[in-house]
Amino acid sequence: MTFWKMSGAGNDFVLIRNENYSGRVLEQLAVNLCRIKLSVGADGLLAVKPETDGVISVRYFNSDGSEAFCGNGSRCSALWAFSEKLCGRKTTLKTYSGELEAEIKGENSVRMRMPDVNGIVFGFRGVWPQTVKTLHFLNTGVPHAVAVVDGLDGLDVCTDGRSVRNNAVFGPDGTNVDFVCVDGDTVKIRTYERGVEAETLACGTGITASAVALGIAGGIKSPVRVITGRGDEFKVWFDKNGAGASGVYVMGPAETVFKGEINV
Repeated sequence: MTFWKMSGAGNDFVLIRNENYSGRVLEQLAVNLCRIKLSVGADGLLAVKPETDGVISVRYFNSDGSEAFCGNGSRCSALWAFSEKLCGRKTTLKTYSGELEAEIKGENSVRMRMPDVNGIVFGFRGVWPQTVKTLHFLNTGVPHAVAVVDGLDGLDVCTDGRSVRNNAVFGPDGTNVDFVCVDGDTVKIRTYERGVEAETLACGTGITASAVALGIAGGIKSPVRVITGRGDEFKVWFDKNGAGASGVYVMGPAETVFKGEINV
């Protein structure tokens, strides 16, 4: 099987061309191909298929085989499709969260429309780790708890993230967790990702969630600048719309790391 290793600011993926594989097959491929040290290794699997009129179908599976929407994975899919001459600089991605427009903005930069955000809960009440000052909850295609902390250096993202992710108030499916702090007009972030069950170096939906929540709660003007723990820069645009946001876009790095063949 031919595959491409893709990275969205360190959020890494195995991308394959979807040859009408069933969901069960893709679930198992995700588990097998994403195993660290035992296979290609990645945060998740992208199964991408060109459709008519430049529309690109994207299915994303976390490394545990669960299917979800992935912002960085979708942006990487747009870059891959453009590189393979399957679409122009502007394309429409058919994703788990609906059809979203994407545009190649540079050699390794992709800007993409994100789902509208509805029903943000600011100051979500609950019992959180002592490091968390306040917590906001919203959905940017997948659920995110945005946990405001004093600083990110030395933070035990896995321990505190697992505690919030599995908190009963979020139901049996839990939530992704973004630890954030504000530095002037910049949001700094580290994310514990559900389905990966570990810290990931970047998370597009989490970056978007944090920018929207803190942009509205803290009055940071759009576009919001977001810096990951690794130092990669993203920008998020949005328009406040009642208790949510519309016109949401995220732009950040994306690249093809290598192409390979693997027996499956």
